[in-house]
Amino acid sequence: MMPIDTPSTPAAEPSQFALLGQRRFAPFFWTQFLGAANDNLFKFALTVLVTYQLQLAWLPPSLAGLVIGALFILPFVLFSATAGQLADKLDKALLMRFVKSLEIGIMALAGWAFVQTDDQVRVATLLACVFAMGLHSTLFGPVKFAYLPQHLSERELTGGNGMVEMGTFVAILLGNVAGGLLIGLPQVGPAAVAVACVALALLGRLTAHQVPATPATDPGLRINLNPLTETWRNLKLAHGHLVVFRSLLGISWMWFFGAVFLSQFPAFAKEVLHGDERVASLLLVVFSVGIGAGSLLCEVLSRRQVEIGLVPLGAIGMTVFAVDLYFASSGLAAPAAPWGVAGFLAQPAHWRIMLDLALMALSAGLYSVPMYALIQLRAPKSHRARIIAANNILNALFMIASSLLAGAMLSAGFSIAEVFLATGLANALVAGYIFLLVPEYLLRFVAFLLTHVVYRLRVSGAGHIPAEGPAVIAANHVSFVDALVLAAASPRPIRFLMDHRIFATPVLGALFRLAGAIPVAPQKEDPVVYQRAFEAASKVLADGDLLGIFPEGGITRDGRLQPFRGGIARIIERDPVPVVPVALLDLWGSSFSRIEGGRALARPLRRGLFSRIGVAVAAPMPARGLTPEALQHQVQHLLDIHSLSRTSTPTP
Repeated sequence: MMPIDTPSTPAAEPSQFALLGQRRFAPFFWTQFLGAANDNLFKFALTVLVTYQLQLAWLPPSLAGLVIGALFILPFVLFSATAGQLADKLDKALLMRFVKSLEIGIMALAGWAFVQTDDQVRVATLLACVFAMGLHSTLFGPVKFAYLPQHLSERELTGGNGMVEMGTFVAILLGNVAGGLLIGLPQVGPAAVAVACVALALLGRLTAHQVPATPATDPGLRINLNPLTETWRNLKLAHGHLVVFRSLLGISWMWFFGAVFLSQFPAFAKEVLHGDERVASLLLVVFSVGIGAGSLLCEVLSRRQVEIGLVPLGAIGMTVFAVDLYFASSGLAAPAAPWGVAGFLAQPAHWRIMLDLALMALSAGLYSVPMYALIQLRAPKSHRARIIAANNILNALFMIASSLLAGAMLSAGFSIAEVFLATGLANALVAGYIFLLVPEYLLRFVAFLLTHVVYRLRVSGAGHIPAEGPAVIAANHVSFVDALVLAAASPRPIRFLMDHRIFATPVLGALFRLAGAIPVAPQKEDPVVYQRAFEAASKVLADGDLLGIFPEGGITRDGRLQPFRGGIARIIERDPVPVVPVALLDLWGSSFSRIEGGRALARPLRRGLFSRIGVAVAAPMPARGLTPEALQHQVQHLLDIHSLSRTSTPTP
């Protein structure tokens, strides 16, 4: 992005789809895509086979999806710790090729089992292959998420993760549709599934051969083959980074939530919606399209940064549409014969069900993609794959728990729709708990709403904010929501040093306390609070984080920049870190600004909903020799430059 010292408009950055034309991303994307497609073609074909075509006393249709799902994720519990070590120790491209070679052997055995005539031998062998494919995915998982940060920049991570999540769920969609259609072919269904599984495994091995070298991040690592001790070590390692660990818990809950729905789709289609296997495939199509749309939407809404403010928005949608799905699917009359796709779509009541599924899935995409990107960004590089392995372990445990709890509820007489309702309500409780543990999500959510609903935010020079390491963000102070606007504009979290009086403001005060803002009072008024504030600010910088300050010491009453006080000099004298000048544009005159006489929120809103506001960021200034007057001059220069730009350039 161009420096903001000129009023030029920065060139548009390439879309996330441009990554598909680059070798650093495309072979990896297609390897992941083909593997996910094969997993789901195989599992869904087996689920449909057991649910609709076979009658096995030891595996009733209502439990088939749960059993297959539990077998697939069991290896994640047993072997994720070892997989994480391998991904940190070895070249990830070489490891991908080994995993895809293993897939060919597993699918060859599954293909043989599909064409057997003894149902007991056939299903037992196929269940063993489900476990083996779970092992294949366990080995690939840490590689998948540790690969991206080595080849994508920070501003590409959200788009790259969105593409991978979109591709994964499109692959799930195509795999499930193909599995359902192929297994349903008269006489040749099992053989067709066998051929398709082997063909996809071979194609995946070919694409893996094109993945560029991805050097080990810890080649000297000694492999601990004890899965129990290594699993515990990985969980402790992840727990050492609390924001990362709690994000892992949030992702694991998402998989708990999703596993309940995905595992029950065949039985839900048959027993609740009274449809055939093609209706079950249709539900998976709708769900997968929703996940893909939500994953891609993250890039649009996040402005090419890791926007965790989308996570609470996604959580709200997951609950709302899961609860509505219960009401939409209750009391449906059974037809004389199971619905086919055409008959199912002809019923108006069924469109509400599909809309609930689509929007619930879209919300899950908004929820998960920023969390994955945050983990990749915040996890230490040398331990990234092992932390991803810890994530896979937690995911597996949560998914197994979801299978057990859903199975227990069904066995106790609950309907599938009631299981969905309970899951949706539980999501509200779990999400609320996570957001209280990690207030950064809630702060960014409020900032996201402010800058997407109340106003439209435009940021110039965001690349000047350091990607890592300590820095002071120094801005003019024009309204009560300046901190929220800055939080929305920054790709990294900011701890703010704020006037202690703002903490008495309803709602905003509680929000800033929750976000860990540091209260400061004038030294003459309260020397203890004054001293504690500077000590806390020093600790923020010592921890390598961003500190946000408003050097004017209060909100302007007339819209003009006020003299900068000496507190900034004291901060950088003690901790000589770069200082980033920032100008907040167009917020003065809003209902959040202060008017003459000190009365706040008393004037009618001059700037209506969706009015444009701006944040302009200049290059960091070195601490050595920096005075409050020089910093004030640079912020004023930003205000003057952008004021000139707005008056000389038509507003788009």
